[in-house]
Amino acid sequence: MRVLGVDPGTVRCGWAVVELTGPRLEHLGSGVIDAGRGAVCDRLLVIHRALIDVIESLKPDAFSLERNFVARNVQSAFRLGEARGVAMAAAAAAGLGVAEYTPMMIKKAVVGYGRAEKLQVQMAVQRLLSLPELPMPDAADALAAALCHGLSGAFQSRVADSVSLRGLSRLRGRSWRTVRG
Repeated sequence: MRVLGVDPGTVRCGWAVVELTGPRLEHLGSGVIDAGRGAVCDRLLVIHRALIDVIESLKPDAFSLERNFVARNVQSAFRLGEARGVAMAAAAAAGLGVAEYTPMMIKKAVVGYGRAEKLQVQMAVQRLLSLPELPMPDAADALAAALCHGLSGAFQSRVADSVSLRGLSRLRGRSWRTVRG
């Protein structure tokens, strides 16, 4: 599975694409979209176009995004929501489903601790993907979002397999009708 993770922001928007094949994790690309400090509508257009380019070139199968958190500054919360909306629109335009995770869920999946610091996330992402250097904070957050989606999907798949195998072992030697009835 190839996952595009996004760390939304209207000035700096992190993006990353990782591929998860069984237990193998591969970094396909990551970076930061520097939208500048101009008019908000212009910055949002820059972010949208850049994400469309990433989607077209790296062809992800899934899209993972950090869910809003309650900010002390209402204006910042509005701006973050606008960036998230533009990212979701880019994903929808490409036919990708959107998965959202709280910052705590992402940190827990990647670091093992939901209240991890930024540097801990950067170091965990570097280690998991065998990156030669520490990724920039916004790119690291996007990598973490992509990894969270891929790793949680793998976990859910293993749980489903385990549950279905247990169900099959109980059915051995009996017909489906006998068990159901």
